[in-house]
Amino acid sequence: MSAAPAGRAEVCVVACAEAWRGNGEVLAAPMGVVPAIGARLARLTFAPDLLLTDGEALLVADVPALGAKARAVEGWLPYRRHLALVAGGRRHVMMGAAQLDRHGNQNISCIGDWRRPARQLLGVRGAPANTLNNPTSYWIPRHSPRVLVEKVDMVSGVGYDRAAAAGPSATRFHRIPRVVTDLAVLDFETPGRTMRVRSLHPGVTAAELRAATGFPLEVPRDVPRTRLPSAEELRLIREVIDPDGLRAREVRG
Repeated sequence: MSAAPAGRAEVCVVACAEAWRGNGEVLAAPMGVVPAIGARLARLTFAPDLLLTDGEALLVADVPALGAKARAVEGWLPYRRHLALVAGGRRHVMMGAAQLDRHGNQNISCIGDWRRPARQLLGVRGAPANTLNNPTSYWIPRHSPRVLVEKVDMVSGVGYDRAAAAGPSATRFHRIPRVVTDLAVLDFETPGRTMRVRSLHPGVTAAELRAATGFPLEVPRDVPRTRLPSAEELRLIREVIDPDGLRAREVRG
């Protein structure tokens, strides 16, 4: 019996995994279910040197399923050492965003005027240090004009325009490799370091993507489709990493 075709969540998992391709021996810090599956998939396939944690203070040597305990531990990574990794650039984090603009400025702090916000969110947290000291990608499970906005209400993670304005001390390690959403993969590989479409997920049209984005977004006529997972990647996602199907709770079918 052949396996069911890849669903949208599994396409997103592979797109997240690809963000860590070629990173070498760095700490993967995924935030969210789909990025966590993606990091594990990358480790099991094309990025065997990627470092993973148990989400607390242990570096794990195996790749447990989501929610399962690691059977093999290869190191101790308390909070103070984790902070040292952040400052040294040997970490690639994939964060979420309540708002993200065309320059890559991220907001996870509040919605509305910060002096009297309509919604209080997480707060700035570690976003400034993440974005200025190590590669930071983003995962957006609901691509909409409320999230992909013309201007964020408050800057938590630093985008390319603000890093450039701050000077060399801010741009030295600043990099936003990917933005993965439930509709597309985006990056900032343009002369002005503004957001562009890297690939459209299968079944998504350019018109649908533009309508779901709060600023003008150029979609090239020859934009490729996000690659589908291979048969082996599907097996790993479904049977090894996420046998409970948690990915489907984060991404609509």
